[in-house]
Amino acid sequence: MEWLTAPFEVAFVQRALWAGILVSAICALAGTWVVLRGMAFLGDAMSHGLLPGVAVASLLGGNLLVGAVVSAAVMAAGVTALGRTPRLSQDTGIGLLFVGMLSLGVIIVSRSQSFAVDLTGFLFGDVLAVRESDLFLLGAALLLALAISVLGYRAFLALAFDERKARTLGLRPRLAHAVLLGLLALAIVASFHIVGTLLVLGLLIAPPAAALPWARSVSGVMALAALLGAAATFGGLLLSWHLRTAAGATVSALAVSLFFLSHLSSGLRHRRRARRAGLPEPAVALAASAPMSRPRET
Repeated sequence: MEWLTAPFEVAFVQRALWAGILVSAICALAGTWVVLRGMAFLGDAMSHGLLPGVAVASLLGGNLLVGAVVSAAVMAAGVTALGRTPRLSQDTGIGLLFVGMLSLGVIIVSRSQSFAVDLTGFLFGDVLAVRESDLFLLGAALLLALAISVLGYRAFLALAFDERKARTLGLRPRLAHAVLLGLLALAIVASFHIVGTLLVLGLLIAPPAAALPWARSVSGVMALAALLGAAATFGGLLLSWHLRTAAGATVSALAVSLFFLSHLSSGLRHRRRARRAGLPEPAVALAASAPMSRPRET
């Protein structure tokens, strides 16, 4: 029992645990829509697109969070604008913004003789350096993300399953998409200084994807994803303490491991059900390899 509790008797590990739980909840709210709409590449692009703002803020001695917010707003506005260009696919626009923003950030960093921007911290985060003020900011971000999710739930749901249906119902899908980008940006900005931009997708995508086969509604996916993210945070901090590994990377790796475990368990469950139903072996194999089903529209 001491092996489980000893790390969390230290104050900075306790703060890291609370920060990870809050980030997991924020990422569950945004990441569920990312998984349902297949927006993983967009999430990756937006997380790396924070670099110019963070670099400028660091070089000017300003608040890194403010710089990240500005860059996230630019990325969201750019994706929205390019998405309305009929001759340019959305993936192409996102890819161009991704490369452009990342290149701009590297150029800004390279112009600094002192290299004041800590790229390692930006890319991989430092969950063990969380302060009490960071917890208050994460709490405020969670409340804002929850408010956006509740108010935009109906529009997000229609947009995820059928954009034409959203337009027919008068839910303004373009506005809903822009607000959803804002929710995604909020989750990334709130998380990047905890687990870093390279690892934020671990908490943004893996827990919702792991929850998808087991939940029957979108809200159920969100709740289960938050629990899985919290479990990954606890387990990751515990393992990193005893194995002396990078905390943020260990948390993200454990979150991804939970996804593979969930996917394997779901496949075995489908196989057992198919065998009970007396299906022939080819049908059993097909059932086990079937893609994860979406939750019903509720």
